[in-house]
Amino acid sequence: MSVLLGRVPAGVPASVAGWRVASLPGRVYPGLVAGEALAKGQLLTDLTPDEWRLLDAFEDDVYEMRRLTLTDGRHGWAYVCAHHTDAAPHDWDIGAFERDHLTGYVKRCAAWRHLYGTRASEH
Repeated sequence: MSVLLGRVPAGVPASVAGWRVASLPGRVYPGLVAGEALAKGQLLTDLTPDEWRLLDAFEDDVYEMRRLTLTDGRHGWAYVCAHHTDAAPHDWDIGAFERDHLTGYVKRCAAWRHLYGTRASEH
């Protein structure tokens, strides 16, 4: 988040039943897919409208935004893989991501953010 937004937004722990954080073939990042599980993450609580637009531009067409009911009754918006049928049967491993892919992923995000900023300043 700090590379994309220039800050780390405030967040609180959250979970949602009926979804799992799945590995996606050919990708180092996960997808939230329907499944018999409990997905845990963070509910970001202070994104600005400009930050929402930036995140929408960053996420690719694998995802769609969906309002989900959290296990504590609150609601939150999540990018889910609603039509992604090739999700791996196993969950995404954050430890393996941090060990094997985080450095490269951060560089990719920084390059995308630079390009996004350049395009935004042209309009």
